[in-house]
Amino acid sequence: MSTTAPTPSFDLNRDIGDFSYPESHKFDAGAGLSERTIDYICDVKGEDDWIRAFRKKALQVFLSKPLPTHWASRDLETINFDKIRYYLSSGQQPKRTWNEVPDDIKQTFERLGIPENERKFLAGVEAQFDSEAAYSNIKEAVGKQGVIFVGSTEGLMKHPEIFRKFFGKVIPTGDNKFSALNSAVFSGGSFIYVPPGVKVKHPLQAYFRINAENFGQFERTLIIADEGSEVTYMEGCTAPKFGTATLHSAVVELVALKGAKIEYITVQNWSANVFNLVTKRAMAEEEAVVKWIDCNIGSRLTMKYPGVVLKGRKARGEVLSIALANDGQHQDTGAKMIHAADETTSNIISKSISIGQGRSSYRGMVHIPKHLSGCKNNTECDALLINTNSRTDTYPAITVRGNRNSVQHEASVSKVSADQIFYMQQRGLSEAEAMSLSVNGFVNDLTRQFPMEYSVELKRLIDLEMEGSVG
Repeated sequence: MSTTAPTPSFDLNRDIGDFSYPESHKFDAGAGLSERTIDYICDVKGEDDWIRAFRKKALQVFLSKPLPTHWASRDLETINFDKIRYYLSSGQQPKRTWNEVPDDIKQTFERLGIPENERKFLAGVEAQFDSEAAYSNIKEAVGKQGVIFVGSTEGLMKHPEIFRKFFGKVIPTGDNKFSALNSAVFSGGSFIYVPPGVKVKHPLQAYFRINAENFGQFERTLIIADEGSEVTYMEGCTAPKFGTATLHSAVVELVALKGAKIEYITVQNWSANVFNLVTKRAMAEEEAVVKWIDCNIGSRLTMKYPGVVLKGRKARGEVLSIALANDGQHQDTGAKMIHAADETTSNIISKSISIGQGRSSYRGMVHIPKHLSGCKNNTECDALLINTNSRTDTYPAITVRGNRNSVQHEASVSKVSADQIFYMQQRGLSEAEAMSLSVNGFVNDLTRQFPMEYSVELKRLIDLEMEGSVG
């Protein structure tokens, strides 16, 4: 899977997503969470009895689990789950042509550049508006290869023999409180299946848009790459700025079978009222490769730790992440690598930037049991502080048993050099421009591994963030 080919541009300017249209939902489960909420969702979606039972069991797990206390959890206590709306839909089925999409939704995604990108380059695209997909399409040539790319609701209904086999197997309902919440009220998300030996040349993309206030978006994504296949998937997220809390709690499960390769790229650009509480995990079979590329920008609190269970011999997992926390924001991000077979390899590279009173945390886990041999892990955590009140923390948990495996960990914390800023100002740069140049230099070695357009847009975002960070 090459990441050197040109990719569609994401505009990461936070202001581009700060608009909303009047709500006109045909289906609204109301505020609060109970079995009545689940019955409403199941009835609207026409789901089978086993899904209803699955959801209600998950609800009990959610209610029984306390809020986490060992994470960046203090802000979680401010979430009022009784005021969240858990399902909003206009009742539309996903449209296969852009002309069929309702005008207000079409205008939303046109402003965000989605249809233009889809026409120019993407192999397929899905656009979700609140709880359901509004548009879902795949290029004819890719469809002829047997690739399935639909919303998770459609995948569950039309491809149950594939969907049900892997659904909830990588991330069990009881994994954590928020995976249980997603399992109870999930709606939307992507379902992708790539047949054996098929290599999807261009990326598949999904875009998730929260338009409503006091809303929770709970998409569920399942990607299965069969033996020897390859696929790149990209997702983007935005929401308007509201004065009340908005909840985003997704679950993403990736399955890379023998020799398969999956690259999953995320650019989150949430507004500062969003609680972004996401569980993402992959399972890699023999000689499979899974690579997460994660850009965490915006939100009030992000708690996200993409992981790979290296289940097969010579499987490889990688997480490359950049987190940027500004005033009033906490980016609690990291990675999990579970080695479960011999000669497995994992690589974690994390870069964080804290601005003003922003806080960034790296929270990772690497586990290599005693009976394995030939396993390797590399973990690098680098943090940059912009102001005197900025904060960063690192919580690595590395467990290595036996003496036939290799692990290395490196961490650094640095502050922007006043001398360096002064030197650049003497060469004609403003203070903000000099600060931006320093920050981009800090992340440059990592962004070179990103698809080109992501590197360009990340630099633009850093330029914008630096404008308000000096003085």
